[in-house]
Amino acid sequence: MKCGMSARGLLLISLFASVFAGSVSTLAQRQSVPAPATTLPVELLTDLARLRDAALSSDFALRQTAFLCNNIGPRLSGSPQAARAVEYVAGQMRDLGLDVRLEEVMVPHWVRGAETASLTRFPGMAQGTTQKIVVTALGPSVATPPEGLEAPVVVVSNFDALKQLGEERVKGRIVLFNVKFDEAIQDQGSGTEAYSQAVAYRSGGAIAAARLGAVAALNRSAGSTAFRKPHTGSVRYDDGVVKIPAAAISAEDAELIAYLAAQGEVRLRLVLTPQTLPDTLSHNVIADLKGSEFPEQVVIVSGHLDSWDLGTGALDDAVGVATAMEVVNLCRRLGLRPKRTIRVIPYMNEENGLRGGVTYFQNQRSNLANHIAAIESDLGAGHPTGFYAHVVPAALPMLRPLAEVLHATGAGIVRPVPNSVGADISPLESAGVPGFAPITDTRHYFKYHHTPADTFDKVDPRHLAENAAVVAVLAYGIAAMPQSLPR
Repeated sequence: MKCGMSARGLLLISLFASVFAGSVSTLAQRQSVPAPATTLPVELLTDLARLRDAALSSDFALRQTAFLCNNIGPRLSGSPQAARAVEYVAGQMRDLGLDVRLEEVMVPHWVRGAETASLTRFPGMAQGTTQKIVVTALGPSVATPPEGLEAPVVVVSNFDALKQLGEERVKGRIVLFNVKFDEAIQDQGSGTEAYSQAVAYRSGGAIAAARLGAVAALNRSAGSTAFRKPHTGSVRYDDGVVKIPAAAISAEDAELIAYLAAQGEVRLRLVLTPQTLPDTLSHNVIADLKGSEFPEQVVIVSGHLDSWDLGTGALDDAVGVATAMEVVNLCRRLGLRPKRTIRVIPYMNEENGLRGGVTYFQNQRSNLANHIAAIESDLGAGHPTGFYAHVVPAALPMLRPLAEVLHATGAGIVRPVPNSVGADISPLESAGVPGFAPITDTRHYFKYHHTPADTFDKVDPRHLAENAAVVAVLAYGIAAMPQSLPR
């Protein structure tokens, strides 16, 4: 979305973030008296076990991840690398004999440019020196003047603290939101909850600061660990509010500035030279393994093809795309053809606009009744313990046999949730299409999320294969069931 998230885009992302916060309590409510599992044909259960085992021994997903990351590289929407990724994945799907088409999507084209920051005045400094601050622009931040801007820094711990300062103490200054990522919550397995708390200051900080007259907004990176690496991501702008430059700084530098600001005035010089170019044409890849009995009925397996530009988008989200590709690769290899069509969709522009998911939904609006389920992988490839299910209660007994097949790999949990489980599929889910996502271990995911360190070496081959097993069993099981899922 060209100059910041729309209200709809923000809502979709908010739903995505909030789903995990309520998942445990919802599970307790809905599974207090489990309904008996639906019995599936023995032949189907055998095929699902074959898929599971084949996924665990296959390196196809790993090789696809490696190519997307290492051979193509960062894939920000509008970039040559994003276009190359579309071409590559479409070719791989054609090689597997799938029916492939490219769906046109107009995407934002934001280019990062130069980004530097330094402290030019602070208590106790040596005369004639500065201190470097590690900074990265947020997309689609506006630029500073070419020569940069310099202003005093005001440090706040939350939005309420900013409001209490008032315009008099904020106008003409740079606001730093020094909001810590809750690593204690993350280390207990709730990384998405910690992220949803911190990301509000990244996405909404520039609006809140600009309303009080600030000249720029900085946020302490919305991610875990230190190692002085900043986490990029999207910033929002609102109509009627001045657009000011927005950037993230490393956790260490946020601590440094807060320490110095408590002693006296701190001035910072910021140079950001990003550009927002005209929207450009890109594509979703849509690849169908046609169903044998109900080809018009569709089960989607998906991830997003674009990535941020600091790293090579390995965990976010080459692994998700590769997992979806692996599903149809395994079906082909084992000679399995489902009753319903399995549709692989690597979406474009999840990171800074959600245009791919919204475009697909709009184009399929008259055909939603034939969308039986939508699965999205977009939380890395940590060890999976099962899958989230955004479904009506009546669907749960039909899913339990699939969980039993996955139990052998430690992925036998079915966790019903009340909201969307994936950003790209959230428009479909809002229209009643059952939504699914692997339950992945996120204790380490936000160390690398949106950073230069999101690279192929962070992918654990065994865990990636386990994720492929979950998605393959789930997708094929739903596509081959005697009856479609209720909604």
